[in-house]
Amino acid sequence: MTESVFPKDFLWGGATAANQIEGAYNEGGKGLSIFDMISFIPKEERTKDIEMGVSSRKELDKLLAQDTSGNFPKRRGVDFYHRYKEDIALFAEMGFKTFRLSISWPRIFPNGDETEPNEEGLKFYDNVFDELLKYGIEPLVTLSHYEIPLNLVQKYNGWTDRRVVDFFTNYAETVFNRYKDKVKYWLTFNEINVSTMEPYIGSGILIDEVEHVEQAVYQALHHQFVASARAIKACHEIIPEAQIGCMLARMEVYPETPNPDDVLEALIQEQKNLFFTDVQVRGYYPSFMLNYFKDNGIHIEMQPGDEEILAQHTVDFLSFSYYMTMVASGDAERVKEKGNFFTGVPNPYLKASDWGWQIDPKGLRITLKKLYDRYQVPLFIVENGLGAYDTVEEDGSIIDDYRIDYLRAHIKEMSEAIKEGVDVMGYTSWGCIDLISASTSEMSKRYGFIYVDQDDYGNGTLERKKKKSFDWYKHVIATNGAEL
Repeated sequence: MTESVFPKDFLWGGATAANQIEGAYNEGGKGLSIFDMISFIPKEERTKDIEMGVSSRKELDKLLAQDTSGNFPKRRGVDFYHRYKEDIALFAEMGFKTFRLSISWPRIFPNGDETEPNEEGLKFYDNVFDELLKYGIEPLVTLSHYEIPLNLVQKYNGWTDRRVVDFFTNYAETVFNRYKDKVKYWLTFNEINVSTMEPYIGSGILIDEVEHVEQAVYQALHHQFVASARAIKACHEIIPEAQIGCMLARMEVYPETPNPDDVLEALIQEQKNLFFTDVQVRGYYPSFMLNYFKDNGIHIEMQPGDEEILAQHTVDFLSFSYYMTMVASGDAERVKEKGNFFTGVPNPYLKASDWGWQIDPKGLRITLKKLYDRYQVPLFIVENGLGAYDTVEEDGSIIDDYRIDYLRAHIKEMSEAIKEGVDVMGYTSWGCIDLISASTSEMSKRYGFIYVDQDDYGNGTLERKKKKSFDWYKHVIATNGAEL
């Protein structure tokens, strides 16, 4: 067998989020989260490629009025709440070393601002962690994965209110104390930079209730930075042997041409993406963002001690999601043309997924090298995967060679980065079991090694079936990445 370049203790596994798999939105004392209010919009009726958020109080009130009649897919998930033992047994069969999941904040504090937690919610995660540990699978737990309690949006306009820092700190300390003997790996905020693109999803902000949206977003982000640093401090005190990281939606950006205008625009976009990790890994606001705030009339209100806590309580490792790369142009007219996902122009050298996300395995190697050069802390790829339409054949098989090809290519580039000296501690492919899409609330956008029999409207048996990629990934883990 070929010798593996991956460390012996490399954390192979898969990743999910509570709001996309659990279901049981009204069981066990759980309160509503922001994602429980995202209704399904069929592809042909969408006004944009993604439908992640709510923008206004009026829109939220309208959704609340159709609370029981609307189609809210993230409320049903794929019923992990009742089927976690079956699902974890399948993860163990694949040989997972770790399983990334999130705790639903409103399952622990239904309204977010209580002082005492919901015992039934705490007990559920006790059971899940015990089941994982039974198989020797390390839980990798995200504290906040787009799961802000809805009450905090309605009452405080989300993270714009400084009081939410205290509510989050109480929540974090509660789960650290409860699970200190069960969980060694933690993340604070999932894809913290998404707030700049989707203020409701990232920070629970209703934009019709603020005067200056960008000001509100960056103030909310400051509160999240402080909350993250407080959580890191608490984690290190309560669970000294634990490791806790930040999580970024990584947007690797290429200039469209060697034109200096394109190169400069790519650099500016890159800096704005890495601002979030600069604060959480280095411990301070970089000068380019302070200048950006000044030029755009943004004033970050800090309380005494904020800068000190950011500096003193930085992350142990940097985790990120990686799905695609972007292309930047200094020509404003080019940018207005149809591009890739949130921003940019198409890359003619890359193919795209069924959802138009351009596939760039080598970009993962580039970003690993770049992040490690910049920060010199361990890196953890906690989301990477291919959303695609899967077909169940007449014999019941699901031949997802396209997914195998995608993952193989990305893992190969990860191995090259490791050979080149990058410290990578683990890899958890996104949506290891089919789940509800974050960006479109579709079930038909499938990522998993495990097929779940459910359609976009909630019809189906919820039966689990292994895809071809299941055995492929099992072999990758068994050989520690030596055989792809």
